[in-house]
Amino acid sequence: MPNDDNVHSLFLKIRKSLARVASSIAPPKEIEDIVQETYVRICEVSREESINCPKSFMYRVVRNLALDHIKRAETRLSVSLDDQSDDISRVLESHNGDVVFQEAAAKEEFELFCKAVRQLPVQCRRVFVLKKVYGYSQKEIAQDLNISESTVEKHIAFGIKRCSHFMNFHSENTHSDLQRNSAKEVYHE
Repeated sequence: MPNDDNVHSLFLKIRKSLARVASSIAPPKEIEDIVQETYVRICEVSREESINCPKSFMYRVVRNLALDHIKRAETRLSVSLDDQSDDISRVLESHNGDVVFQEAAAKEEFELFCKAVRQLPVQCRRVFVLKKVYGYSQKEIAQDLNISESTVEKHIAFGIKRCSHFMNFHSENTHSDLQRNSAKEVYHE
């Protein structure tokens, strides 16, 4: 970058805007870290590298960092689900049929919930996850996503309705399959 002072002043000038970009992608608690990491990345660019539009470069860096954060979070969730699957397998091996069914049903219900949430539109999913998973207030969500509180309420209501319908529709088939499989295992023992 040509001049460190110019880059620093530009960063300070658009800092809030960079935070809004990050908040449209990542959870509110991560925004400050993403913006700070953006500044670090910008400072790491050597003087020899030519960047024609530093402002666009900063926006691209903050967007990419926010997307990287989401990917890492999804990977952690996937690993966590795999770990839970191993734990459930151990429980299934050590308990009787009723506990086996309850644990398997709980795991299936959680996986079904995750699928239901993934089916929501992007903005609705963000609001829904921030409220139901992270426990943010509607006011906090509205401020962080730069939307009105009534829009937050609508997204939450829509998310609950869609997830409930999805889970009710899919759980009828899943639970009857689990009961049949559980009954087969009990009779084969």
